[in-house]
Amino acid sequence: MLEDLSTAAPAPASWPAAYPKGYAVVDVETTGLARHDRIISAAVYRLDARGEVEDHWYTTVNPERDPGPVWIHGLTSEMLEGAPLFGDIAEEFAARLADRVLVAHNAVFDWQMIAREYARAEREAPVRQRLCTIALSKELALPLANHKLETLAAHFGVVQRRAHHALDDARVLAEVFRPSLHTAAAGGLRLPLHECRPLTEFSDAPASRTAQPGYGGHRTGGWRPSRRRPACPYPNPGRYEEGKRLKQGMRIAFSGDTSVERELLEDRATEAGLHVATSLSRLTSLLVTNDPDSGTSKVVKARQYGTPVVDEAAFGQLLADVEPASPE
Repeated sequence: MLEDLSTAAPAPASWPAAYPKGYAVVDVETTGLARHDRIISAAVYRLDARGEVEDHWYTTVNPERDPGPVWIHGLTSEMLEGAPLFGDIAEEFAARLADRVLVAHNAVFDWQMIAREYARAEREAPVRQRLCTIALSKELALPLANHKLETLAAHFGVVQRRAHHALDDARVLAEVFRPSLHTAAAGGLRLPLHECRPLTEFSDAPASRTAQPGYGGHRTGGWRPSRRRPACPYPNPGRYEEGKRLKQGMRIAFSGDTSVERELLEDRATEAGLHVATSLSRLTSLLVTNDPDSGTSKVVKARQYGTPVVDEAAFGQLLADVEPASPE
């Protein structure tokens, strides 16, 4: 059965008082990765303060559009036709997230998808903090070839039965999270928790300029929170070198349109330990752009300074295996 959990780890004799009191391990399958994509299934394993399973829940969701990569998630239009709309399951989903830290593999993606669905339903997801198991595995310095879920599962001896099925992925994640949590607690490690800011408004329309600069123009169709990112805790190790890994502390700048929402890319970079820069200078380690021949100021400066440039797809691959910062 999908819900059987077998991985056990001895709990530390003492438990950090600052650790959260409960967790919601979440996985969502979606129609794609862009800001306008929809959730088509969701699963939640609720865990207590020490990572023990309390209960679990799963639902499919009618996305009211094409289901996207069926060859990945296996959910066809016919299978989803009779499923509830997100608005129909929003209350029950919220009850399972309330007062808990959202735990997911690449948590910023799951959170953004959930936040957008609640914004569409004109509601607010009751999540205030998230924890990414990729970030936690890096904090624990686990000896992994990469940070894919299947690699993390193999490290802890957890068997994946139905990859990309939300319920089984959430089960696997719950099983690997518990021993990770206990290891962190035993070492007194500070958990890599990140703030979740709910969307207050959202539109599926593509972003566009609605006025001329200098006339109160603004971008519509997206949501960009007004916030200041925390300072990167790692020193800048220098420029990215082609064929090598990104390293924590590198300064990353973005230019131009991206298929995945810019906010999501920036959050993923921040959680990987990179410094997201709003401008490009001689200290910038890498520029990410899908149009390296454009005349934007960042692209022009990158040419002048000899700053390495990669596209969005290559950057996504690099993000999957960021080298930890050198010990001081």
